[in-house]
Amino acid sequence: MILASAYAALRRVVSPGLRGILLRSIGLTVLLLAIAWAAATRGVDWLLAQETVTDAYPWIDTLGVILAGAGFLVGALYLIPAVSALVASIFADEAAAVVERTDFPADPPGEELPVLPAIGYGLRFFGLTLLVNLAALALLLVPVVNIAAFFLANAYLLSREYFELAANRHHPRAEAVALRKRHAGRVFLAGAVIAGFLLIPIVNLATPLFGVALMTHLHKRIVGTQARRGAGALTR
Repeated sequence: MILASAYAALRRVVSPGLRGILLRSIGLTVLLLAIAWAAATRGVDWLLAQETVTDAYPWIDTLGVILAGAGFLVGALYLIPAVSALVASIFADEAAAVVERTDFPADPPGEELPVLPAIGYGLRFFGLTLLVNLAALALLLVPVVNIAAFFLANAYLLSREYFELAANRHHPRAEAVALRKRHAGRVFLAGAVIAGFLLIPIVNLATPLFGVALMTHLHKRIVGTQARRGAGALTR
């Protein structure tokens, strides 16, 4: 179920139906990362400018900015999950609607979240993901623990949030949460696939749409399996 959902999601992300949303989501992700990089380098530049030593040795100022930029490239790996979470919350309903209409045309379409709850959910998703990845970044000097913490934390958090983004289109929030908990193992494995996707440079810019498409497929398969089992029980 997980591999089939991942393959279907990857195929759908690069399809013509989602191509426009994909380009917009990548563009927004790159823009937000560029703003963060500019803020980081300007911040370091300002801090160095407060030190009198840079007056006598101006090259220290330049070196500091270069090191800040290089450090941000490393830190970007930990920032991309949070930025992807924010972008996903913006494009989730639009992307999920395309996936549902294209891959599940016989099923009733989901409903978009109202604007204010959607904004609140998106900010919550962004904040949680940012905090988790800042904690993983703090373990940067402990290589094995760091990677394990990054992967497991993102697998859990992304599995939970992306699945609920997809499920909330068809169920009240309490039911979506209960459905996720009943299928926690499969949902976590799907989150592990998304976390692995994050580790692939450049490709990880498509994480928001991949995560939405994957969890839309997984939700549909879980609900479809339950429906078939229910129908089978009624015929016995």
